[in-house]
Amino acid sequence: MAKKIFAANWKLNKTPEEAREFVINLKNETFKIEGFFDKCEVILFPSAFSLEAVSTLCAGTAIGFGPQNIYSQNSGAFTGENSAEVAKSLRSEFILIGHSERREIFKEADADLNKKHLLTQQLGLTSVFCIGENLEQREAGKTLEVCLAQLEKGLQGANKSERLIVAYEPVWAIGTGKVATVEQVAEVHQKLHDELVSKGYASVQLLYGGSVKPDNAAELLKINYVDGFLIGGAALKVESFLQICNKA
Repeated sequence: MAKKIFAANWKLNKTPEEAREFVINLKNETFKIEGFFDKCEVILFPSAFSLEAVSTLCAGTAIGFGPQNIYSQNSGAFTGENSAEVAKSLRSEFILIGHSERREIFKEADADLNKKHLLTQQLGLTSVFCIGENLEQREAGKTLEVCLAQLEKGLQGANKSERLIVAYEPVWAIGTGKVATVEQVAEVHQKLHDELVSKGYASVQLLYGGSVKPDNAAELLKINYVDGFLIGGAALKVESFLQICNKA
């Protein structure tokens, strides 16, 4: 049975000290659970200021991590941006790309996200590539059209033999307490899987993100091609994060 992926997106939360405390507690608690990492793959996405703290404490463990965002070039006169090369030097294995907040608030375009994905692959890292529709698009019946277009433009020119993690996040469900129905999630994940396989991607895993909590995780994990979650608020505390992981 393939491992389920549980990715924690801390967004703009946690000081380095709080990040260290989280990782220490996570290591202590997972040590008590027999075979935890045989069933679960854990990825942490801290803020940039806390990345080194997470890197230090995750060294030698099965806990993966990476930055929430990178720039499309490794270095240069790009004040305020994050370097994927620096993230790699801190032993990051993953890069979060295209989160809805980056798309909506910071107006990142598909072409920009494509550059970030290609750079991530060039460095031998794995993208957790986010897609999803807003409420207006959902109500207009454009969910699949929007998601497939974001994939097509964002992954253009990518190496299809490399591992790829795609996170489907209905924007209207993020942080709102609303969750897409089982039928809605199943429809989108089935279509995403079929589309990526038909295009020749050799290793694709699909995450669901959008107000995932301990009380809805088990039901969502039963859906075909839901290979895990991208978790926001419920991943800020070790207790609730592990309650979700334990549904695997």
